[in-house]
Amino acid sequence: MARTLANVDTTLSDPLIGQVLDDRYRIDALIATGGMATVYRAVDTRLDRVLALKVMHPALAADASFVERFIREAKSVARLSHPNVVGVYDQGTDGPYVYLAMEYVPGCTLRDVLRERGALRPRAALDILEPVLAALGAAHRAGFVHRDMKPENVLIGDDGRVKVADFGLVRAVDTVTSTTGAVLGTVSYLAPEQIEHGTADPRVDVYACGVVLYEMLTGGKPHSGDSPAQVLYQHLHADVPAPSDSVPGLPAELDALVASAASRTAGARPQDAVALLADVRRARAGLTAAQLDAVPPGARATEHDNAEDRTSVIPRAAAAAIAAGTAASRARHGGAGDDDPDAALHRTSRLEVPPPEPPEPRRRGVRRPRRGTLVVIVAVLAALGLGVGVWYINSGQFTRVPQLLTKTEAQAKQRLTDADLELGSVKQQYSDTYKRGTVMSTDPKAGSRIRRHDTVDLTISRGPHTVHVPDLQDVPLNQAKAQLEARGLTPGMVTKAFSDSVARGAVIRTDPAAGTVRNAGSAVRITVSRGKPVDVPDVGGESVADARSDLEDAGLKVKVSTHRVNSDVDDGKVATQSPGKDTRVAEGDTVTLTISKGPEMVEVPDVTGEKVDDAKQELTDAGFKVEIDRGLLGGVFGGDEVQDQSVEGGDKAPKGSTITLDVG
Repeated sequence: MARTLANVDTTLSDPLIGQVLDDRYRIDALIATGGMATVYRAVDTRLDRVLALKVMHPALAADASFVERFIREAKSVARLSHPNVVGVYDQGTDGPYVYLAMEYVPGCTLRDVLRERGALRPRAALDILEPVLAALGAAHRAGFVHRDMKPENVLIGDDGRVKVADFGLVRAVDTVTSTTGAVLGTVSYLAPEQIEHGTADPRVDVYACGVVLYEMLTGGKPHSGDSPAQVLYQHLHADVPAPSDSVPGLPAELDALVASAASRTAGARPQDAVALLADVRRARAGLTAAQLDAVPPGARATEHDNAEDRTSVIPRAAAAAIAAGTAASRARHGGAGDDDPDAALHRTSRLEVPPPEPPEPRRRGVRRPRRGTLVVIVAVLAALGLGVGVWYINSGQFTRVPQLLTKTEAQAKQRLTDADLELGSVKQQYSDTYKRGTVMSTDPKAGSRIRRHDTVDLTISRGPHTVHVPDLQDVPLNQAKAQLEARGLTPGMVTKAFSDSVARGAVIRTDPAAGTVRNAGSAVRITVSRGKPVDVPDVGGESVADARSDLEDAGLKVKVSTHRVNSDVDDGKVATQSPGKDTRVAEGDTVTLTISKGPEMVEVPDVTGEKVDDAKQELTDAGFKVEIDRGLLGGVFGGDEVQDQSVEGGDKAPKGSTITLDVG
C-alpha cells in the first residue's frame, strides 16, 4: 500500500505528492493532469532513477474496461521500442491506484511551445512533425492506432528530442471496428469517421497530424466553437482550411500536405503515418531555405483554453445525433444544410428533449441562450464525464494555473488575479533562454489544478548570467585576481610586459578588455607590469663598490655571489655579471655579480732542450698558450730545439697565459 514519507508538507493540494507507491516509486511533483490520469515526476527508489508515473484517476480505476485499456497501453508501448516513443518501464496497482512507470522526458509539450510562440516557422513545424510521424509509423506498422494525437502528447525534450506520449487509447488495427459504445479521443482532433461511425484505423492518426500541422503553421485550430458539439459538427461538415488563408505566403506544398492529411474522406488521406512521412519529406525537398525559415507575419503566442483538449469519452448516441441532425437538416433544406451550426444543433436537440417551456420575460439588452442549445451543451458536458453538479462544484473551488512563461512580473500578477489566484514568492535566477525580467518558471506549473486564491510562486529571469570585465589597470595582481573571482570570472594566464606608466607588479591590461561582457566562469588573461625597461650597464672588471653604484644608479638591485672564480680579471674585481651587459630588464630587477679571485697559478713545465713540437704540446697540456721565437739565426739555420723559455721551468704562471719559447 502507499505510505507517506516523513516530513511531507501536508498543505500540498495533491494527496499523492510525497507518497511511495508499491514501496518503490516516490512521487515528487505533479507534471500534468488529463481526462483519465494524472502524471507525476517520481523516483524509482530501487534503481535510483527519475521517471514519470502515470496514475489513473481513482474514480476510473473501478471501471474494469478503463483498467484494461490502461494495462493495454503498457503492453503495447513496451512492444514498440522506438526512439521517438516514450518508453514504459513498469505497470502495477497499489490499493486504489493503478499506474504506469514511464520514461521521464524533461522539457515541454508542443502545446507549451504553441502557447508561447504561436505559429512556427515551416522548418520548425516539419522538424517536429517528422519524428512524430516516425513514432506513429512504427506503431502503425506494428499494428496499433494511437487514436489521441494532439500537441499535448508531443513531448520536446531539453535536448531537442521529440517523443510521442500517452498511448492510452491505443488499439490494435485489426480489432477496431464500428462500435455502439463510445467515441474516445480529443474533440479538436477527431476524424469524421470516428465521430460518425466510431471506426478508427491508422488514418485517424493521419487526420489528427494534419490538424496538428495546421495548428503549428497558423498558431490556431482549424475548427472552433462555443461548445465541443460545435467542433464535432465542423469536423463532419467543414474542410480544414488552407494554412495560407491564415498565414499569407505559406507555400502551396504545405497547403497540399494539410489538405491531404486532414481530408474529411478517409480514403483520400495517406494510408498511414509512414506514407504521410514520405509526403512530408517530398514537400520539404521542394521548399527553399527562405520558404522554410520564413517568419509567419504577426506570429504571436495565443491565449489557449484547453477545454476541448482533454481526452474524452463521448457516447456514440451524442456523436450520432449531431451527424443525424445535420443530415436531417440538409434533407429539409433540399440538401443545402445549415450555414449556422448552432441552429442545426438547436433543431437536433429537439429530437431528444421535450419541447421548451414558455420563455420567461427577458430583461432588455440581455440575450438568453436557447434552451435546445443549452440542453445539448449540458448533454455534451455529461458525455465528457463532467456531471453538471460536479462541474459546478469544481469550477467554484478549483482553477488552473495560467500560462505565465515569458510574461513580465506585472503581466503575470494580472493573469493570476484574473484566475482568482494570488502571487506568492518571487525569486530571480539567471537564464540564457528567457529574456531578463520575464517569468521562466512557476510553482505550481502552468495547467496545474489548484484551489482558487492559492498562491503561485514565480521565478523571474535575470537574463544570461553575464558580467562586465572590471577595469583592473594599476591594480596589484593579487587584488586583480580577487576582483575577477568576486565577479564570477576566472583569472587566466598571467604574462608580464614593460611599462613606463604602470608600477611594477600591477595590471597593465586584461583580455577581454575592461567593460567587455562575458559569461560567468569565463577566463580573463592578465598582463602585469615589469616596470620601466632598463639596459644593464657593463660593470665587468670594476670593483664591487663601483659596480654597485653604477647598477643602482640605473634603477637595479645588486646581489654579490658568495662564490668567487678564477679569471683574468684582477683579484677582487667583477669577473662576471648576470644578466649580462646591454640586456634589457625591468627597473628594480636584480643583477648578480661574481667576483674574481685572480687567475689560477699553474707550475710551468721545463721544456728547454726539447723538440719544439714536444715542448709546445707539453705546455698546452698544462693550460698555457705557446708562442715560438726563432730569432734571426733560427730562421736562417732552421733549428728545432728549445733554447730558452720566457718563464723558467718550475715557476708558476697564470693558467692560460702565454709562454714564449726561443728556438735556435
